Amino acid sequence: MKRLYYVLPAAAMLILSACGGGKYAATEKVYKKKAKEFSGVYKEAPVTGQLEKIATPDKEWIASINFGIRKPNYVMIHHTAQDSLGQTVKTFHSVKAGVSSHYVIGRNGKVVQMVNDLYRGHHAGAGRWGNDTDLNSSSIGIELDNNGTTDPWPAAQVDALVALLQYLKDTYKIPQANFIGHMDYAPTRKNDPSRFPWKVLADKGFGYWYDDYLEAPPVGFDPRLALRVIGYDVKNLDAAIKAFKIHYIQKNTNTATLEEQDLKILYSIFKKYL
Repeated sequence: MKRLYYVLPAAAMLILSACGGGKYAATEKVYKKKAKEFSGVYKEAPVTGQLEKIATPDKEWIASINFGIRKPNYVMIHHTAQDSLGQTVKTFHSVKAGVSSHYVIGRNGKVVQMVNDLYRGHHAGAGRWGNDTDLNSSSIGIELDNNGTTDPWPAAQVDALVALLQYLKDTYKIPQANFIGHMDYAPTRKNDPSRFPWKVLADKGFGYWYDDYLEAPPVGFDPRLALRVIGYDVKNLDAAIKAFKIHYIQKNTNTATLEEQDLKILYSIFKKYL
């Protein structure tokens, strides 16, 4: 009887979960409702809801047989700047906050998926990378549970991130260059993820890192052009330099000055994008 006493609560929990009585039942219901609405848009054929909005009298729907679903082409990494994974989940359930990411990874390595890979998450916001000004529409957002100031990056968390990135890269054929940080895309607004071990990722094929042997840039080397080629928005050059330093230099990141060593690092990264 004692053994049964411990089994029954677990069984009851499973039944409650199956019946929609779990901790996140309310938000799961909202997710399913929105997913159902989106699926209705995708299933419409003929797509009269779009064709009818074109202001011309002569129009017709003729279906092609060659099409597919859109897929992500970038991964953007963030830190949460919050105190726990649970707090971040709560934030991503807030209609007022209006933000989300596809995945959140806890300090202990727990991976929580919150948005289907093929849906548009609300994690990037305003910014620019290369010629793309809407990375929400073309990227996977990954939030790492870290307060952004003093928290270390536990091995379990980084290992879980690497496993997730490998899945994303293999599944969606994401190029090595297209694994970036939030600060890269939005240098005037963001500094995350800060103090992050980018070299660990680059060594495994997720993003680039500079060479061990650094060459001096040639005469006439233009840092603005180099940053632009890499992908940075250089309209605010100081912000772009600071973002580059947060990613690659990781010291003196509050200044927009590029020292001799910094220029060598910039030149090394620049050559990888040619």
